[in-house]
Amino acid sequence: MKTDSIFYNIFQEFPFVFFALLGISDDTPNQYQFTSQEIKQLAFRLDGLFLPTINNPQLPFYILEVQFQPDPNLYYRLFAELFIYLRQYQPPHPWQLVVIYPNRQTERENSLHFQPILQLPNITRIYLNELTPPATGSLPIKLLQLIIESENTALDLARDLARQAQTEIANSTVRASFINLLETIIVYKLPQKNREEIAAMFNLSDLKQTRFYQDVFTEGKAEGKIEGKIEGKIEAQAEAKQREKTAILRMANLGLATEQIAAVLELPVAEVAATIAQTEQN
Repeated sequence: MKTDSIFYNIFQEFPFVFFALLGISDDTPNQYQFTSQEIKQLAFRLDGLFLPTINNPQLPFYILEVQFQPDPNLYYRLFAELFIYLRQYQPPHPWQLVVIYPNRQTERENSLHFQPILQLPNITRIYLNELTPPATGSLPIKLLQLIIESENTALDLARDLARQAQTEIANSTVRASFINLLETIIVYKLPQKNREEIAAMFNLSDLKQTRFYQDVFTEGKAEGKIEGKIEGKIEAQAEAKQREKTAILRMANLGLATEQIAAVLELPVAEVAATIAQTEQN
């Protein structure tokens, strides 16, 4: 599962989810834009950046990092990026750094060099498996927890989230986007499921209105064909994603900037940046 891309897609489409993680539930998300920004020196890139859209020096800007794999060099890179960014852009806002982990075991703190700075109020480390009520009862937090949910319970949680969205999200367009996001997470999270299991999942009444299910159902209305169509749809999506990744990496190797690649492929900048960063880590 391309965890980084999923997170960045969530935050780009639903910025309120990020601020819900920080316990901010007012209209603050409406004052920010989620983006990715290049730091020219050493070819660093801030994959997730919430910048204020209004001229208010009291509002901080947020640097976001999603880290689901142990990386002993993470804080060396993050703090280098932060201070180079401050020097290069000198933003008229205070800074906040937010790192999201699935659990504490994934973090590599390196207390010798970073223990004091990690205690600063400017830095927030979030461990998704440690979120407690009432935060875990909110729709945004449950959505993020679906990403780390076990395979045995992920489908049940997705169904509960779909039902909760029906009652809590009044805007039909936003609600449809949310349901489609649930679908995307499940498809990426459970790639090893056979066609019968995937078909059963999408036969859940709460998920029948997703783009994925509707496309499959339109292509093969006969009940006996739906399962095969679903399998074919999943394979087609996987192939498309691989072609997309290949195109991104080829353009990056040719020296194109991330923003240029995103414009050519009509993709979110954060998704392109996450693909390049994931390849560099591997």
